[in-house]
Amino acid sequence: MKVELKLGKVEELKSEALALGLFEGQGFSKEVRVLDKKLEGALSLLLKNGDFNGKLNQTAVLYPKDFEPRRVILVGLGKKEKFNLDKIRQAGGTVYKKAKELKIKNYVSYLYGKGQKGIDFQSCAQALTEGTLLSSYHLDQYKTEGKEELFEVDSMTIWEEDKTKKGAIEKGIRSGEINSWGTNLARDMVSHPSNVMTPGKMAEIASSLSKEYKFGFEVLSPAELKKLKMGALLAVAQGSQQPAKFMVMEHMPEKKRKGTVVLVGKAITFDSGGISIKPSEGMWEMKGDMAGGAAVIATLAAAAKEGIPVHLIGLVPATENLPSGTAFKPGDIIRSYSGKTIEIISTDAEGRLILADALAYAQKYEPRAILDIATLTGACVIALGHVAAGLLGNDQRLINKIKRSAQKTGEKVWELPLYEEYDEQIKSDLADMKNSGGRPGGTITAAGFLKKFVGKTSWAHLDIAGMDWEEKGKPYIPKGAIGFGVRLFLQFLRDWDKR
Repeated sequence: MKVELKLGKVEELKSEALALGLFEGQGFSKEVRVLDKKLEGALSLLLKNGDFNGKLNQTAVLYPKDFEPRRVILVGLGKKEKFNLDKIRQAGGTVYKKAKELKIKNYVSYLYGKGQKGIDFQSCAQALTEGTLLSSYHLDQYKTEGKEELFEVDSMTIWEEDKTKKGAIEKGIRSGEINSWGTNLARDMVSHPSNVMTPGKMAEIASSLSKEYKFGFEVLSPAELKKLKMGALLAVAQGSQQPAKFMVMEHMPEKKRKGTVVLVGKAITFDSGGISIKPSEGMWEMKGDMAGGAAVIATLAAAAKEGIPVHLIGLVPATENLPSGTAFKPGDIIRSYSGKTIEIISTDAEGRLILADALAYAQKYEPRAILDIATLTGACVIALGHVAAGLLGNDQRLINKIKRSAQKTGEKVWELPLYEEYDEQIKSDLADMKNSGGRPGGTITAAGFLKKFVGKTSWAHLDIAGMDWEEKGKPYIPKGAIGFGVRLFLQFLRDWDKR
């Protein structure tokens, strides 16, 4: 789907529909008053009769007689005092869905809420582009019936009269396109079944992207991992017939800013729990236990595509976690890449093991910051539900940067503490540590485990266990894979040098 910009008068535009956003309980802006006059007071009459009041994501459609475009789609922006960038995304997604329902091939849209609460034209255009393109996502390659009934909208055109805003709006559209492309790429990887999206397949995708968008890529095989003594990753992988893969990606822009950022993503392409097997109900969802790795691969590709001026490393340890005669077992003691030994309490606490090796490996790059992302703990879902990701780390400045990026992208995060007292729960009598501290504070003790492998490097951890999959569907998040973290990471990288 295309997103374009047209400058000039709205009546000069040839399109099937015009999308317009209105605030709840507010009067018309100057632009809307002009449009209402052209529509012979139809907008005023609609509000007066109470058929539309501007509540968030409410829609209505008008069919004016002598007006081009032939339809006017109204979308509610909610209360003005609560308006923000994410409301623009929601409006964009809501209008896209209405256009698709009406089988409209192309439509024109106002920039919803431009100038409100200091929202500049570039940010407004970016949010509208994201809401539209993220809402249009679907994966239908596995369907054999009904595909002929699927309808796709071809284009959405942003309309603006002020020609001086052309550059800012075009920049916003470009950033929104890249953010959406990266997010939808991650969604694809998470959506595919685990018999397709194996560790090897993830590596193939990363390799193909590296060639297309010119970033460095190598993949370490089990034999190479054995030489490196990555015992934690290999322990998790030993129950599966699928060979483990350790992906190393590097984006080296021509003009780089100071320092290096390393992103680490957990990629368990299917997690049965291993010997500590999970209940069968809902186990199919564990194909999404590689959402963190998918987010890192997509971020590297999008950063390279845009040319973000940050030296960026992506590390993705990938494997399955399955029970078999060769699987690692509760009570085993393994030696990680760092040399630290780990007593296995639960084989279902495997994500932190593969991340431990990757985080320790990240030290070789002497990074200014390490960010890891993982569907790590069910405890995070209990704590935060499916609304926010858990955020923990050892550097408050880094954590605050992530919070600011998340606020811009609408991907909610919530900081949890990393008090030293929690370390008591993962002390082992036989090894340097245990891989599980039990149910109390499970998200925190898991992050405390990871902290032992980052040394003094500035580090932050995102637990996205409740944020990889959407059950019902939202304005710009269709039912299915969310792609959480890609837009957040890209925003973080764009703002890397800002305090």
